[in-house]
Amino acid sequence: MTSLNFEDVGAVRPVLARKAAKNVRPLGAKMPAVDCEVAIVGAGPYGLSLAAQLAARGVSFRIFGRALDTWRHHMPKDMLLKSEGFGSCLSHPSKESTLKAYCEARGIPYADTALPISLDLFLEYAAWFRETYVPTLEEFDVTNLEACDAGFALTLEDGRRVRARRVVLAIGITWFRNVPAELEYLDKSVTSHSYDHRDAAQFKGKEVVVLGAGASAVDLAALLNDSGASVKIVARDSALRYHSPPGPNDDNWWNRLRHPATTIGPGWRSWAAVNLPFLFRFLPENLRLEIVKRHLGPAPGWFVRQRVEGKVTEMLNSTLDAARMAGKRVLLRVTDKRGEARTVECDHVIAATGFKADLSRVPFMSETLLSRIATTGGAPKLSGGFETTCPGLHVIGPASANSFGPLMRFMTGAEYAAPVLAKHLARKAKS
Repeated sequence: MTSLNFEDVGAVRPVLARKAAKNVRPLGAKMPAVDCEVAIVGAGPYGLSLAAQLAARGVSFRIFGRALDTWRHHMPKDMLLKSEGFGSCLSHPSKESTLKAYCEARGIPYADTALPISLDLFLEYAAWFRETYVPTLEEFDVTNLEACDAGFALTLEDGRRVRARRVVLAIGITWFRNVPAELEYLDKSVTSHSYDHRDAAQFKGKEVVVLGAGASAVDLAALLNDSGASVKIVARDSALRYHSPPGPNDDNWWNRLRHPATTIGPGWRSWAAVNLPFLFRFLPENLRLEIVKRHLGPAPGWFVRQRVEGKVTEMLNSTLDAARMAGKRVLLRVTDKRGEARTVECDHVIAATGFKADLSRVPFMSETLLSRIATTGGAPKLSGGFETTCPGLHVIGPASANSFGPLMRFMTGAEYAAPVLAKHLARKAKS
């Protein structure tokens, strides 16, 4: 697959420099309190969706970040999305903004369900969405964020400073990689996280262990095997729980009643997660955290099963106890459910062990700002308007899941968060 080029940074910089030059004020001229009402940090599905919704409401905003960076550079290149077609859309008020409308206008095969969406197709759609609804995206990273008298001051990677009355962090999973402590002291050349791998050509002829049983682990194991690596999946789970493939009776009324379809999968629990996220934050904290952890746990897509079964070694019911180097090789000690330990040797170990939201790991967050943010299970505690306990600072995306439920762990959560937050911010801008 060819990675889409959403931007030419070399071309963007001169354009922004010319814009900045036009805004230079004479010495002594009075500076406005803020440059925009809202600054959005992050240009993934949540950031782009919020920007599109704000633009539709006429709210002054600026958005910073590389468009769909995680999707373009940190997911297996041949991946198929687990989400169905109707759950793979970015958010804008127009009905023409959906993936379905995009495909129909171009004669691309599409179905709301049962026809997997390729990463290629999603990236093409996302590029069109960005160009159509968020043409003002500034593809610069934020290097510092701090509070100021007028709201917040953001420093960009080129040294410019931007002042905004409110800031929305739509930063996705970039800084939240979760790596087992047992791998901490291994040589960095022989260990990595699934987030680090779009391609697997460098592992041809190598023995690779993938830790985990979820979609990222199994998708990556399939890519590694296809690339000529010898792969073992090591996981605590007793089985790889693939999603069920579409069946001939899925659409009959009885199945629809027992397992209502939602954008994150069938079932009444998923229905509640999709339709009632605004109530989730009123549940007791321990219950909320347990639901986010347990609901829709590790589950690869049904379509990847044929690429893994019989081709990739599976060491299930196995817990990683320790890891050490033996020359340039890695020795992993794992224990099965019977308590029997064994050693697994490999050239490289990849932790496909998920992500854990923790704003203290975001490099541009100032200590002063962090000290003002209360947390719930390590993630920021949020109001109904996705606002942290630091007034004017909002968080959307996976880092909001502990307050709004498992829906926010998925791209489709933007279809709830973006319009709700845009409406809230529009109201605040008028007050």
